[in-house]
Amino acid sequence: MRVGILGAGPVGQTLATKLRDLGHDVSIGTRTPRDGAVSYSEVARDAELLVNATGGTASLEALASAGAENLAGKVLIDVSNALDASQGMPPRLAVANDDSIGEQIQRAYPETRVVKALNTVNLQVMTDPAGVPGDHVLFVAGNDDGAKAQVVELLGSFGWPAHRIVDLGDITGARATEQYLVLWLRLLVRLGHARFNISLNQA
Repeated sequence: MRVGILGAGPVGQTLATKLRDLGHDVSIGTRTPRDGAVSYSEVARDAELLVNATGGTASLEALASAGAENLAGKVLIDVSNALDASQGMPPRLAVANDDSIGEQIQRAYPETRVVKALNTVNLQVMTDPAGVPGDHVLFVAGNDDGAKAQVVELLGSFGWPAHRIVDLGDITGARATEQYLVLWLRLLVRLGHARFNISLNQA
């Protein structure tokens, strides 16, 4: 599959490496093309599936550069979190409560099949779930059930079995996963490392 990743930072690079190891044709887009990366619009135009790995506060700008015509009809996995460190650390959420970056993207690009996923774990855990013991879980949210099924299948190739992926429903579920970052950041500080995740135990 031709996968286009928007964002050349550590998350984008980690996902690109994993996807290439799995045999996918991966291109990385960035605002200032360099070192093997191309423009957002070129990546979006040629991809069959897209990953938004830009910082959440820059995601809408990046997607505007990609072009609505290049995003239409495609599955877009939104990995972003709207973290704002302008007032110091730990960062605050720039979008919260009654909205999310996932929802903002879906509203701006109604013809794009947005699926929120992978934003509740560190980049190492995204592509190496076995590095954390136990049946810890990932979450997906999106309006298109077919798109979510495609993302769940892709996550399975990363090592996330379907029974450990929790569907939170439509794209408003992105509010919950993005706001979980407040707890995640606190755990990061207290634990002193990022190789952790949460499990869901039901009666």
